[in-house]
Amino acid sequence: MTDSPYVLTTADRVEIHELPGRYGDSIDDRNWPALDTVFTQDAVFDLTGVGSRICDGLDDIKSFMESEAAHPRTHMMTNIYADSDEEGVTMCFRIVALIGKGKTSTASYYDKIVKTKDGWRTQHRYVSSRRRDKRNAEVDRKGIAL
Repeated sequence: MTDSPYVLTTADRVEIHELPGRYGDSIDDRNWPALDTVFTQDAVFDLTGVGSRICDGLDDIKSFMESEAAHPRTHMMTNIYADSDEEGVTMCFRIVALIGKGKTSTASYYDKIVKTKDGWRTQHRYVSSRRRDKRNAEVDRKGIAL
């Protein structure tokens, strides 16, 4: 996208590609302080697409994860990609989570990400269990029918 002020270098893409892995490891290991390497302090985590709530800020995200969320012990991230345009940088990925005795759950994650002094972080995340909900994601309101 030549009109974009956000030109992603190879180094940027490598770091961005690691974000979902850091998120999955922090959840699977119940290592809530590690979420500092995933989200900005003012991050919004919108879980309404999976029947939950909106977390407002990193402390609220950690509190939710520690006390309210039911977590699988294994997250596998797939279909990870980043894109940039005149509005900023987005990342999308899918998860397959093992939830016990051979059962799995899937979800799509749609992130607006920003480069901070500490590296790339998620500023807004919308999670949906329905792939076609992408059109409702804050990071992609272009009405793409999937």
